[in-house]
Amino acid sequence: MRKRILITGASAGLGEEMARQFGALGRDLALCARRVERLEALRGEVTSAHSGVTVAVRGLDVTDHDAVFRVFRELRDELGGLDRIIVNAGLGKGQPLGTGYFAANRQTAEVNFVAALAQCEAAMEIFREQGAGHLVVISSMSAMRGLPRNLTTYAASKAGVAALAEGIRADTLGTDIRVTTIFPGYIRSEMNARVRKTPLLVDTKPGVASMVKAIERERAEAYTPAWPWAPLRFAMRHLPLGWVAKLS
Repeated sequence: MRKRILITGASAGLGEEMARQFGALGRDLALCARRVERLEALRGEVTSAHSGVTVAVRGLDVTDHDAVFRVFRELRDELGGLDRIIVNAGLGKGQPLGTGYFAANRQTAEVNFVAALAQCEAAMEIFREQGAGHLVVISSMSAMRGLPRNLTTYAASKAGVAALAEGIRADTLGTDIRVTTIFPGYIRSEMNARVRKTPLLVDTKPGVASMVKAIERERAEAYTPAWPWAPLRFAMRHLPLGWVAKLS
């Protein structure tokens, strides 16, 4: 059992709900995000509901790469080690390329890929020192194909982080380090709270429950919720690009 779990981006959305659900499983938690007051409130909620669970919190902007390494080490020391690190912090900004919104697209790319690289580096340093651990990278079903409009940079960044995780997995074959890439479908979160007509959108709790179940299995890749996203991934990869663009 992975007893001590670090989650980035834990003050809202999927990360916040993962903390609740792993806390319900009796896991000790290390929670990072920019909004410390929300982390403190979440810590109070989890420890009140589940006696015996330890929750450590730290403020962290994942684009401050030096801070990522420092905070991960501090939390490792506070909990006496880390068994699983979930690279979850992400951003969903974006506009069609060439329309004057380079700053928003760059920010999405920096948070979703470069900051994820820093988190993976920091996690792998810890796991290599320990000789074991479970790295979990949260990608997206959007990573299956290049997508149009506001999703272009987001999809590219999530495809990049999935390839990063696969490379780490290839590098750690035959060791006690496991690497899992989660490809969530449309799960309600603060990132998409204003979206009203997205097909196949599921509520936060059941959507995250499917993610937690997949993470616990420690398979190389998981598409969540499994229905309908596991079969849809094949369609997304092989349908004509025009059809995929309409579906997105």
